[in-house]
Amino acid sequence: QVQLVESGGGLVQPGGSLRLSCVASGSIFVYAMGWYRQAPGKQRELVAVITRGGGTNYGDFVKGRFTISRDNAKNTVYLQMNSLKLEDTAVYYCYRGGGTITYWGQGTQVTVSS
Repeated sequence: QVQLVESGGGLVQPGGSLRLSCVASGSIFVYAMGWYRQAPGKQRELVAVITRGGGTNYGDFVKGRFTISRDNAKNTVYLQMNSLKLEDTAVYYCYRGGGTITYWGQGTQVTVSS
């Protein structure tokens, strides 16, 4: 059983930054890793994904504000979020994909508020 533990969420003012981290209990080397988010009353949506080769893809709403990265030696994926907006408020979930089973973390709350 793979466990993913997110951290780094919190309360930030509009225009601020946060860095989310997701540590996996096992190796992430051969897997795609990514982040989804879910706001109250809305469907879960893709924020960013990074392939095992380092290729990245982002949700349209990101518009250059977020950067996903990975450190395979630390079994960790990061999401650097800059220029945060009120509408970025959501629970952010890390996932490990590309295998026969997709694993999810428990989520970390990001609240953007003045």
